Amino acid sequence: MKIGAFAELTGISAYTLRYYEKKGLLFVKRGQNGCRNYLAEDREWVQFLCKLKATGMLLRDIKRYAQLRYNGDGTIAERLELLLKHQVYVAEEVHKWQQYSENLQAKIAVYQEQLLQQRQNAGLK
Repeated sequence: MKIGAFAELTGISAYTLRYYEKKGLLFVKRGQNGCRNYLAEDREWVQFLCKLKATGMLLRDIKRYAQLRYNGDGTIAERLELLLKHQVYVAEEVHKWQQYSENLQAKIAVYQEQLLQQRQNAGLK
């Protein structure tokens, strides 16, 4: 499949696909004419790349993971280690954002109580 069709299929721009290839995140087979030839397995890989990126994984770690993946099953232990390390980071981020949310909720409760008091005081006067 050519890059335009693959971009449409994945929802990722051709520019981004070329960027991923340039950065070593995506290794695409080329035909005899030099054109990129995307395979079905490339779609799954690109979708996983996007998920890693969405979790905040650093580009250098995604690149390392990609290199390991393309080196085959002998790298599974290293890939697992990378993902476990990143899972710890994600859990820490989730905890941090939960605290942010709780802080916001506490301030919202203060303002709601103040508004309620203002309305009650206005009704008494």
